[in-house]
Amino acid sequence: MNPVTKALWFIEIELGDELTLERISSTCGMSRFGLSRLFSMSTGWPVMRYVRSRRLTRAARSLTQGAPDILSVAIDAGYGSHEAFTRAFHDLFGVTPEQVRARRDLDGLSLVEPLRMKEMKLTDIAEPRFEMSERLLIAGIGGRFTFETNEGIPALWQTFNPYVGNLPDQVSCVTYGVCCNADGEGGFDYIAGVQVRSPDRLPASFRCVEIEPQRYAVFEHKGHIATLHETVHSIWNKWLPESGMEAAEAPEFERYSEDFDPCAGTGVLEIWLPVKDGVRRSD
Repeated sequence: MNPVTKALWFIEIELGDELTLERISSTCGMSRFGLSRLFSMSTGWPVMRYVRSRRLTRAARSLTQGAPDILSVAIDAGYGSHEAFTRAFHDLFGVTPEQVRARRDLDGLSLVEPLRMKEMKLTDIAEPRFEMSERLLIAGIGGRFTFETNEGIPALWQTFNPYVGNLPDQVSCVTYGVCCNADGEGGFDYIAGVQVRSPDRLPASFRCVEIEPQRYAVFEHKGHIATLHETVHSIWNKWLPESGMEAAEAPEFERYSEDFDPCAGTGVLEIWLPVKDGVRRSD
């Protein structure tokens, strides 16, 4: 797997935690020098400057939402003082954090969005098994995405992961990434969650989606989670057209085994695609 792809994924999922060049390069199986050189050649960005810019972009969004304490935003972005944060923020955006918080918008800011190093090739995938799903109530933290902005999903998982095993009425520690409520403009809701028996005692910020019994084609993703998009791309662009089936109007979801490790990419990750028999055409 491309080390830069893995580095970009790791940066996004760990953006709220301590990120050092040593930690990023170790995760990618490279030396610090080797990753620095490859990352810069591939993206045009030095690794740690990209990390800082992504954190400052996230901080800018927090400020437009009315964060009451700039110092807490600074600490979340990895800065030990208000002054250091303000200096870095102004260097990147040309305005101060106070100005952004006061005006409550991001107009004119050169935001640094997640880089995408996609290898949108068709990959070989094993034939799926077919299952009739049970009724599932999935509860968790959700957001609205498009296929151009779905690099924000790892950060959503980072926010949700501390809740796993600590929610009332949770069924197990198997986790689900549910895609639903798609629109004609490419937008969809994504919920990182777990199965629960009841929504009554969940945190107020949680969202729930009920998955009705439905026939699914179940694919096991092989390899690191950072290449999940390649498997999904191949399912939709190779397997489905050749299968004689159609995607059904129902949630699609990822199912992660209880022992799944997102950093190491170990454990079982399945993609559940709702399907129905295709319409036979006469020539």
